[in-house]
Amino acid sequence: MMYLQLIAGFVFLLGGAELLVRGSVAAAKLLGISPLVIGMTIIALGTSLPELVVSANAVLAGAVSMAVGNVVGSNIANVLLILGASAVVMPLAVTGKAFVYEGAAMIAGSVAFAAIALTGVIGFWSGFGLFAAFLAFLFHSYWRELKDRDAAAIHVMEVDELAGLPSTLPLAVLVLVLGLVGVLFGAKVLVAGGIEAARAFGVAEEVIGLTVIAIGTSLPELAASAVAAYRGHGEVALGNILGSNLFNLMCVAGVVAMITPLAVPDQIVQFDLWVMLATTILVVPFLVGRRLGRGAAIVLLAAYAAYIAAQSYGVADILAQAS
Repeated sequence: MMYLQLIAGFVFLLGGAELLVRGSVAAAKLLGISPLVIGMTIIALGTSLPELVVSANAVLAGAVSMAVGNVVGSNIANVLLILGASAVVMPLAVTGKAFVYEGAAMIAGSVAFAAIALTGVIGFWSGFGLFAAFLAFLFHSYWRELKDRDAAAIHVMEVDELAGLPSTLPLAVLVLVLGLVGVLFGAKVLVAGGIEAARAFGVAEEVIGLTVIAIGTSLPELAASAVAAYRGHGEVALGNILGSNLFNLMCVAGVVAMITPLAVPDQIVQFDLWVMLATTILVVPFLVGRRLGRGAAIVLLAAYAAYIAAQSYGVADILAQAS
C-alpha cells in the first residue's frame, strides 16, 4: 500500500500540475491577459504548486520535518538533478544578462532562509517576512520586465512552449479544476505514503522529505525544463529552476510557517542547508553566460547521486565519522 501511495502521489502531482498550468494559461489567454503576466505568475506558480500543497499537507498531518525537508531537498534537486538532466538533453547557454537580477534574488533568498533556519525554528513572523519578500520580488520583477524586453521575452517564450491548450473558456476552467483536484489529491496521498515509508524503514521524516518527496514535487519542473532544453530554449529551463527555488524558499516556507512554526531538524541545520547553499552558488556561473555542457551536467547528476547515497547511508553516521 505504501508503494502504491507514493506512485499514485507522483502520478497525480505531475498530471495535476500539467493540467492546472494548461487550464490556467488557456483561461488567461482567452481573457486577454498578457503573455508576460501569464509566464511570470501562472506558469511559474503552477509548476511549483506541488511543493506548497505537499508541505502544507505534511504540516497538517503533523510531519513538520517532512515539510522542511521538502523545501530544502527540492532546491537541491532543482539544481543538481533537474539542471543536470536538462543539460544532458541539450547543453544550456544564456545570452546577455537576463538572469543577473533573478540570480541575485535567489542568492539573497537562500541566505535569508538559511539564516532563519539556522536558529532552529522558522516562526510566524519569519514566515511572514519571507512571504512578503516574495510578493515584493514578484511586483518588482513585473515592473522591471515591462521595461526590459530581453527578460520579458523569456516569460513570453514560456507561454509559447505550451501547445494544445483548451480552446474555450468552459473547457479551460474544467481542465484547471481537474488539475487542482489532481494536485490536492496527489499531495495528500504522497504525504501519507511518505509517513508510512518513514515508519516502515525507520527513517527520519526529514530524510523522506529531502529525497522521495522532494523528487516527487520537482517532477513538474523536470518535465518543463527538459522539454524547454530539447527545444533549444535554455533560458526557459534556467528560468523554471530559478523561479521554483525562490518560490520554495520564500513562498512555500513562508506560508507553511504562518500555519505553524517549523522546527528545523538538526541534520538539516548541520548538513543539508549547507548543501543547498553550495548548489545555489554552483548555478551562478551558468546565469551569466557560462555554457553548461553535457560533461558538467553529468557531474551535477553524479553529485546528486552522491547526495542521495549519503542520505541512504545516514548523514548522522557520516557526520559522526567526520568528527
